[in-house]
Amino acid sequence: MSGTPLQPVILGADIGVYALARSFHEAYGVTSVVVAGAALGPVAHSRIVRHEIVADGHDARQLVDRLVTVAQSMPDRRLLLMANSDWLVRVVVQHRALLEQYYVVPFLSEHLLDRISDKATFAEICTDLGISVPRTIVQEFSGGADWAAAPVDLEYPLIAKAASSADYQDVEFEGKKKVFEIATPQELDWLWSALRAAGFHGRFVVQELVPGDDTQMRSITAYVDTHGEITLLCSAHVLLEEHTPSGLGNPAAMITSRDDAMLEQARTFLASTGYRGFANFDVKVDPRTGQFRFFEVNPRIGRNNYYVTAAGANPMRFVVEDAVEGRSVPPVVVDKEILYSVVPHRLLLRYVLEPGLNARVRRLVKAKAVAHPLRYAKDSSPRRRLYVAMALVNQVRKFRRWYPEVTGTGF
Repeated sequence: MSGTPLQPVILGADIGVYALARSFHEAYGVTSVVVAGAALGPVAHSRIVRHEIVADGHDARQLVDRLVTVAQSMPDRRLLLMANSDWLVRVVVQHRALLEQYYVVPFLSEHLLDRISDKATFAEICTDLGISVPRTIVQEFSGGADWAAAPVDLEYPLIAKAASSADYQDVEFEGKKKVFEIATPQELDWLWSALRAAGFHGRFVVQELVPGDDTQMRSITAYVDTHGEITLLCSAHVLLEEHTPSGLGNPAAMITSRDDAMLEQARTFLASTGYRGFANFDVKVDPRTGQFRFFEVNPRIGRNNYYVTAAGANPMRFVVEDAVEGRSVPPVVVDKEILYSVVPHRLLLRYVLEPGLNARVRRLVKAKAVAHPLRYAKDSSPRRRLYVAMALVNQVRKFRRWYPEVTGTGF
């Protein structure tokens, strides 16, 4: 289908979806179709997206039906389907047989998705490969009346989170968080009771808390092509994460920083599991040992994917040339340094306490080697500029409420 126009179609409507649309536009000058339940702020009033709104964005059947309708309306296009949340990736993978009649679907197999999306199984795979992870205990919630909590012999405080975020997506209860810092056995008992009362039937993991603030975190983005070749690797030194209950752990600011020793461990994982498509790893440097502790791998490019484009390696080029055009891409390991931030620089500097790291931030700001995914000169309008300005103000409010001062654990 050489010469057939490319048409990206993206599920979702958050800042990560806009970043994908921007990267497609920068590389190919195309407008992306965005399929979601609403045109949320990051993608609203944009010239580089066309909206397809469904009545219920949490209904997989509605999303898949609309994807088919969109595809049938554009028979003259080469359609590439992207998704950037764990739940939406699962929707795509589970309906791959139907969707591949219309789209290129550059995601891993359902079998591997089930294995690596579960944080407990991920920890087992890493341990077998010699990749360090926090010590992990699994709590099953599928038992009936004879259910009993698994014994936890970890030191408090500890961390608790859903083994699979897709299983946790629609569970609602007061006090729900993405990640829980548990200070006492009583707090853990409360969490187990709340989950059971909410009807949760999946698995939760309890992990040792690795000390260190947000600046100990690292992010890795990778692309594995259709032949199993790792053609893109980019890593970043996280400076600050989001701290709202629903966004905890999402990087808010990072400096791209190549670390070959860490990237080699990601290579080992991807090659050993037969991975395909985009992957995003969360890693923390243990300040006690200097060891990389791998927390999880997301089966997608990640919410903060624009840091890779800003550093000079537009990820959309890798997936298009491989999966759409069938061409091999020479492998790239990104080493250009840029500051990616969705928070005001003045706010960021308040939280980066280490003098050397603070100086790096100031140097990059002065050199204008900075990137905000929503600040795109080719998609600028008064409404969008106002939205970005208000989003930055809102970041100040959120940090004042949820994380007013740096802590030694990032919680």
